Amino acid sequence: MATATRNEFAELLESAQHSAVHLETRDVYAVGDPFFQAWKAGEPFDRSERDQVWKEILVGPVSRGVEIRRARIVSEPVSDYIRYEHSITVYANIAAGEQVRWLSRRLASDLALPGNDFWLFDGETAVFNHFTGDGEWVGTEVLVDPAVTRLCASAFDAVWDRATPHQEYRLS
Repeated sequence: MATATRNEFAELLESAQHSAVHLETRDVYAVGDPFFQAWKAGEPFDRSERDQVWKEILVGPVSRGVEIRRARIVSEPVSDYIRYEHSITVYANIAAGEQVRWLSRRLASDLALPGNDFWLFDGETAVFNHFTGDGEWVGTEVLVDPAVTRLCASAFDAVWDRATPHQEYRLS
């Protein structure tokens, strides 16, 4: 078990040859985020600089044909944070080259899922994200154990197959 800094995460993404998949399972992330707070208050906000950083991280892998997919399992009715996340997905994720799908938590009850959100690179390296109860990121855990990476790949594929593409998903 090891941890990954944000730079090491970017290096893992840059070194991906075929795929990078991300499963998100929480209804709340970083509630103190100033962009989320501005959105919640109905105030204007400009995420262009933050979104540009993500686009710059993804440009190499995307240009090499690495498939980058993100699946989000959400409770319905959705939380304010998920409404915010949904509203920025086109600019923050899809414009950067990701494919994004959404799955109602009700449709995931029979799926075997890891206990934490994760990224899986080329089906070989799993990076688990750890959060506090209120959604603040506290660190990562990197595992290359084949049993763990198979579980992650299987879980992601099962979610992806059931999930709705972003452009078709309607918030409830």
